[in-house]
Amino acid sequence: MTLRFSINPARPPRAGRRATALLAAALLAIVSGACGGPAATQAPAATAPAAGSPAAVAPAALPAEIDVAEAVRLQGAGAFMLDVRQPDEWAAGHIEGATLIPLGELASRAAEVPADRQVVVVCRSGNRSAQGRDILLGAGLPSVTSMGGGMNAWTGAGQPVVTGP
Repeated sequence: MTLRFSINPARPPRAGRRATALLAAALLAIVSGACGGPAATQAPAATAPAAGSPAAVAPAALPAEIDVAEAVRLQGAGAFMLDVRQPDEWAAGHIEGATLIPLGELASRAAEVPADRQVVVVCRSGNRSAQGRDILLGAGLPSVTSMGGGMNAWTGAGQPVVTGP
C-alpha cells in the first residue's frame, strides 16, 4: 500500500498536538482497514486515553452566551476565563485567574487557549466576547461561550475584580 501526502501552500497545515493526534488516528484507521485481518472488521477495545492528552477530557458543549451566575459556576468548576479586552481595560479591573488575549490577537494566539477545558470569553459589554467565542469555535475548540454583559455585568453583580497588570 502506498500513502501519498501533498501540501497545499495556499492552506498551511494546522499546528499542534490535537492535529497530530487526529492525523495519526486517521492513518491508523486507513492502515488497519487496508491490511485486512481482525483489526479491519472488529472495533478496537475501548481504552482510556493517557492523562493530559488532548482526548483525555471532552468538555461539555456550552450555550453561545451565559450570564454572570453561570460564569461564576463554570469558573469554580475549572473553566478557562479568557478576557479579550485591551491591556488598559484589563489593568482597570479583571476577573481573578483570567488570561488576557486582546481580540485583535486572538486568531493568531488561539493555540494558547486550552482545548481540554470549557472556555468563558469576557469583554467589557459582551460584544467582543461574542466575536472571540466565534473565533475560538472556528479554530476548533469544542466548548466555548461568551459571558453576556461582560465586565459591566460582572461588577454590577458584585463579583470581585483584580486591578493592575
